[in-house]
Amino acid sequence: MSRVTDLLREDLRDFAGYSSARSEALDGEIWLNANESAWPNAADGDGSCRRYPDPQPAALRDALAELYSVPPERVLVGRGSDEAIDLLVRAACAPGRDAVLVTPPVFGMYAVSARLQGAPLVEVPLRDDPQAGLVPDIAAIGEAAVARGAKLVFLCSPSNPGGAAIALAEIDALTRLLDGRALVVVDEAYGEFADGPSATTMLDALPNLVVLRTLSKAHALAAARIGVALGDPALIAALRRCQAPYPVPTPCAAMALAGLGAEARGQTCARVGVVRSERAQLAVALQALPGVRRVYPSDANFLLVRFDDPGAAFDALLAAGIVVRDQRSGFGLGDALRISIGTPEQNARVLEVLSAQAERLADAPRARGAA
Repeated sequence: MSRVTDLLREDLRDFAGYSSARSEALDGEIWLNANESAWPNAADGDGSCRRYPDPQPAALRDALAELYSVPPERVLVGRGSDEAIDLLVRAACAPGRDAVLVTPPVFGMYAVSARLQGAPLVEVPLRDDPQAGLVPDIAAIGEAAVARGAKLVFLCSPSNPGGAAIALAEIDALTRLLDGRALVVVDEAYGEFADGPSATTMLDALPNLVVLRTLSKAHALAAARIGVALGDPALIAALRRCQAPYPVPTPCAAMALAGLGAEARGQTCARVGVVRSERAQLAVALQALPGVRRVYPSDANFLLVRFDDPGAAFDALLAAGIVVRDQRSGFGLGDALRISIGTPEQNARVLEVLSAQAERLADAPRARGAA
């Protein structure tokens, strides 16, 4: 029976990694083993930054394990989901041989990490379904992964920038098909905003499944850079050996731990509810505007919108001080903008600006005719 670690590069399966001064749990009163300063910096009031941090802060790892309903040994804490993506590509893909499969249009860091590793990139574009929106072709993904020797298959659910979540049954079927061949990585950065269950519920049954989560979105801690990879304990341990010695700064770990307390989580839950409500209302209002071709269904905290004149819409919003994401360079998105869900007041302002822009466009032909 194959082990999930057999999917890693041969030279890294038994890689010991770097043994830092904090790798061993030692007790002592006077710590002189890491060449740290004996005095705190004047700006470090409580002296918490004088010493190197715990590579995997136990309290934070436990809190994240509880948050995502998995045992702590399935949790790797790192610098956002970006670090987990990079670690997976470096650990699984031998340069020039093992491919990475992505589904454009999708989050760009998967392809960036593949490029930096020299891993071949396989692209299986999302299908544009009239009702469901931008969704993966699971059968085509499986065929391409097998044919091209992909070691990693990245699925973004809910997808960025499309917004649609992937049914767990489809993830299950693909992961089982690729058992012993590839790791299937489900990026759930926007998972809190979706209605369905997380792919973490399938980790026990699918050893080649990895789920990525982050505190950057729903938990409002983007600057703290805390993300996790959740997977088979042996795989998580191997990824930790490939990780930098001290990936989680002490102030970031402290802020994340506080942000996962009962009061903070209650506030997060309430705000997610507001986002969902605002998302539905904004989608309906945008679709009713002249010049809006399509608003895609979304399970995330944003809407992908196609415009007759996306440049004019982007410029009008920017002139009003509203910055949205220009998606026109993305695969098949030459007329699209991505609009994050803001506060009710911010969303109303977006509608106000785009409504005024639509009126100006409508008045332009009449003005020319009158002249």
